[in-house]
Amino acid sequence: MATRRGWTVALVAVSAVSGATLAAHHSISAVYDSRKPVTLTGSVREFQFVNPHPWIGLDVTGADGVRQWRLELDNRWELVDVGMNADTFKPGDAVVATGSSGRDGARAIYVTRLDRASDGLHYEQRGQSPSLRFAGR
Repeated sequence: MATRRGWTVALVAVSAVSGATLAAHHSISAVYDSRKPVTLTGSVREFQFVNPHPWIGLDVTGADGVRQWRLELDNRWELVDVGMNADTFKPGDAVVATGSSGRDGARAIYVTRLDRASDGLHYEQRGQSPSLRFAGR
């Protein structure tokens, strides 16, 4: 009987953890609309290399002043695999980013391409996989 109870407790624990993990991650297409691309030119305000998706705070200057945008990238582990780390983007970096606009109207995009001219950095989301390269490498 104790064995059955132990298995039940283990099953409940695994289910609870799995549910929390699934709830913490979101479907990109549920949050962002790939039919509405946005291109932004701005200056990195901050870079948060966090799970599940790192993001860049970008200051975009326009006729109405500076607007703050949130640029969401692919999952952290895949970005590590292609060479990205917490020091890849620094405050003040000038970048051009293209991505899918947020469905809720917030100033947020899911990045499909990002370029930094100062060193030739080129990030691109291709299908399910990201790529990162620098000019001349």
